Amino acid sequence: MEEKPGLRIDFVTLFPEMVLGVLEHSIPKRAESAGLVSFSAISPRQFTTDVHRTVDDSPYGGGPGMVIKIEPVAAAMAALELEEGTAVVMTDPTGDPFTQARAHELAARSRVVFLCGHYEGFDHRIEELYATHVFSIGDYVLTGGELPALAMADAMIRLLPGALGCAESLEIDSHREGILSAPQYTRPEDFQGHKVPAVLLSGNHAEIRKWRRREALLLTRDRRPDLWSQVQLSKEDRKLLGE
Repeated sequence: MEEKPGLRIDFVTLFPEMVLGVLEHSIPKRAESAGLVSFSAISPRQFTTDVHRTVDDSPYGGGPGMVIKIEPVAAAMAALELEEGTAVVMTDPTGDPFTQARAHELAARSRVVFLCGHYEGFDHRIEELYATHVFSIGDYVLTGGELPALAMADAMIRLLPGALGCAESLEIDSHREGILSAPQYTRPEDFQGHKVPAVLLSGNHAEIRKWRRREALLLTRDRRPDLWSQVQLSKEDRKLLGE
């Protein structure tokens, strides 16, 4: 049987070195070395023809800032030779919230391209012509789309089978079941009077499971009421919270 090739992630960015430098570390690098994922970054500046390598211009209708021009981005996209089914993700503060479910959706693709904006963003025709998804990582504005793209890519990569040293780590991740994960502890048992909860030292796995579930529910209730409003509590969950 022919082995399925790894996920390919491309970045269209004015700062290829910035993006690829981050991916040279930790889980993304290990996943790349294992053949689970490959990366490339291409700059629209490569496809400009003027002496100044101009990629932006002032917005029609007036206003502050500069807008990334469509021609160099279109040329960069053509150079990527995208296959059918490729996800093209534009990072933008106006996009849909990026979630763990979105990460799973993208990780299942064979190829994902991130369009990383800068200045006042892209000419809107770039979104209309190329983007299959427009995502935001939060209700705030960053200098460029590189950091959001890297955050999304990292969330995807760790979902690839074999990417993590311990696959069970995915089972305790926050947002896996729509709730946050319970607090974690390690040695020493007592640090300046701050002690590890006794149940975690008990060896009673059933009680540990209950404690972790209860703490996860309480943390979600207290910190993320938006998630809590959607949680479907089981009979056991209600009993744990009642305790």
